[in-house]
Amino acid sequence: MTGEKQGLPARQCPSRAQFKISRTESFVRDFKSLPKEIQERAEKTILRLAQHQIHPALRVKKMKGVGNIWEARITLAYRVTFHRAGDTLILRRIGTHDILQKEA
Repeated sequence: MTGEKQGLPARQCPSRAQFKISRTESFVRDFKSLPKEIQERAEKTILRLAQHQIHPALRVKKMKGVGNIWEARITLAYRVTFHRAGDTLILRRIGTHDILQKEA
């Protein structure tokens, strides 16, 4: 990924809206441990999320029972979780589907 912050649109905002991206330490640690191929796909997914969060391929959905935390699909097995704080989307965790059970 290039730069520390990139824009991400909010789900309810027009698809061209841009928001900043922030990454938790957990996300950075998770990302570094991913296979290179998944890192590359994750970068594409995050860019797509930044440009068009409501894109159907992302399968963005609110996680049940955990407040304002959302997930997006990277592959069938890999997900990224995030939440929104003002004009920033905070990337929380990234990894296989079981990361959905972990806190950032």
